[in-house]
Amino acid sequence: MAWLVLFFMVPIWYLLRTALSTSDPSGNTSLVWRWANFSDSWSAYHSQYLRSFWYALLCTIFCIAIGYPLAYAIAFRGGRFKTLLLGLVVVPFFTSYLVRTLAWKTILQDDGPLVRVMRDLHLLGGQGRLLSTSWAVIGGLTYNFLPFMILPIYVSLEKIDPKLIEAGKDLYSNSFQSFRKIVLPLSLPGIFAGSLLTFIPAAGDFVNSALLGSTNTRMIGNVVEGNFLETLDYPSAAAISFVLMAIILVLVTIYTRALGTEELTV
Repeated sequence: MAWLVLFFMVPIWYLLRTALSTSDPSGNTSLVWRWANFSDSWSAYHSQYLRSFWYALLCTIFCIAIGYPLAYAIAFRGGRFKTLLLGLVVVPFFTSYLVRTLAWKTILQDDGPLVRVMRDLHLLGGQGRLLSTSWAVIGGLTYNFLPFMILPIYVSLEKIDPKLIEAGKDLYSNSFQSFRKIVLPLSLPGIFAGSLLTFIPAAGDFVNSALLGSTNTRMIGNVVEGNFLETLDYPSAAAISFVLMAIILVLVTIYTRALGTEELTV
């Protein structure tokens, strides 16, 4: 409780005070209880909010599509190489998040080998490009947050008793039926945890959009960064942060009930 109060409630309180304040051009704030800052943040930046949630949703879907088969293969087919394979999953964390994103900027640049190959295969037009597009931002988010999806799913799959699958086969279920009725339901907690660990930080991310995107792919995190560090509009940045947090809480609650994983919070 002391930890939560000191490192969560106290910062939240000061952020709320800032969100209800006004500021001068120098960044000095004064508390005036201006609740309109919250509605103004949505009115001014609703397109960035929606874009951020859309990118985060696609990132989460792609992470599930890529991460679940990988986690399944490691858990049920990894054998004595499980530790090595898990190590390869977390190897990217040994380098900076910023460095990894800059590496993708180099890979996706217009004169890079990937773009040249895609142009030769007619997957891109003669002047087509990957960098500074929405797909570059979504791809960067997917790459950077993929381990957060793989690890929770792997933990859920690893806990499944193989005897349950064998019992299903004894009852004449094929591999697909065993997966659909046994493995997938028992791995839902991992999918749930991985989705939260992916969607929430992806929605507030600003690095991928700044390095891999353009002005047309700005996310709400870029707006917060700009207001805090460039224009010194601290009340607006704090209000945006609160609105983002409130929307994410609502979406997570809906997702929790839809997936039927309320017991995970017990």
